[in-house]
Amino acid sequence: MKHGFFFRYCLQRVGQCLLVIFIGITITFIIPRLAPTDPVESAIATANMSGQYTHPEAVAEIRRALTELYGLEGGIFEQYFNFWKRLLKADLGPSYSSFPTPVMDLIRRSLPWTVGLLLTSAFIAWAIGNLIGGLAGYFSQRGWARTLGVFCMAIRPTPYYIMAFVILALFAYILPIFPLSGGLAIGVHFSFTWRFITSLLKHAFLPSLSLVIVSGGAWFLGMNSLVSNIVSEDYVVYAEMGGVSNRNILFRYVMRNALLPQVTGLALQLGMIFNGALITEYVFSYPGLGYLTYNAVFSGDYGLIIGIAIFSIIGVALAILIIDLAYPLFDPRIRHR
Repeated sequence: MKHGFFFRYCLQRVGQCLLVIFIGITITFIIPRLAPTDPVESAIATANMSGQYTHPEAVAEIRRALTELYGLEGGIFEQYFNFWKRLLKADLGPSYSSFPTPVMDLIRRSLPWTVGLLLTSAFIAWAIGNLIGGLAGYFSQRGWARTLGVFCMAIRPTPYYIMAFVILALFAYILPIFPLSGGLAIGVHFSFTWRFITSLLKHAFLPSLSLVIVSGGAWFLGMNSLVSNIVSEDYVVYAEMGGVSNRNILFRYVMRNALLPQVTGLALQLGMIFNGALITEYVFSYPGLGYLTYNAVFSGDYGLIIGIAIFSIIGVALAILIIDLAYPLFDPRIRHR
């Protein structure tokens, strides 16, 4: 690949990523302000119901403080300017439900759990689904290939959270060999020890399995369809007539070409599996952003909800950017321009 073209390619992808982040964060700023409820008044009403802030002067002071903390002072344009000003300083204010803990601290604690679960599950599902799907597509007349195809077609429409409940019930009553909730065993703390690693893997296995099964089924069907079409191409037929082994035909010719749209699909699938991971975390009480989001929604923590949405947008956009920048490694048409 010529250096000039590669530089323009990277610059274009980085620009698109920044634009997506900017638009996404702007929408995150606008949508809550279109809601019929006022987060400040909701917080005060909740406090009044619990018997707090009954004095009028105290209520007025709390209203002023919450308005400032939520960045709701002034007009809409002033709020937008202050919103970006605070965001660039990594200041999302304190969490209402965990006051006075900053929103950034809560997200910082939960983010590694979600990133680890999401990336591990996404790439395991992608690798296994494409490998088995390629084999099933090449040997499409075999009974095991047809059986796998029917199974994947059945689980493909299944929502992630439904699969999570199925796995939870299965391993809670039939095979109770994995922990059903949490991220670590009680008394285990972060350290590079065998006890920590095994506890981490055991607690992550069931949430990851629910994501891998559903997402892997989708990759299986996609690769199976692509390979089934490619095996009828002339160059594959000529390779078979020339005595090239099935292994070389499958991995050097067929799957190599079929991987290109699958790499592109990985970027699109990350957003979907991220949403699935959020719900799955709640089902298994896994201490990631999904579980944090559930608590934020039901406690009316306005600032925390906004912070999680912003980090979700940035995380998915950056993951797609990385895949876009790695795409020339798979597509020679881009690499040799």
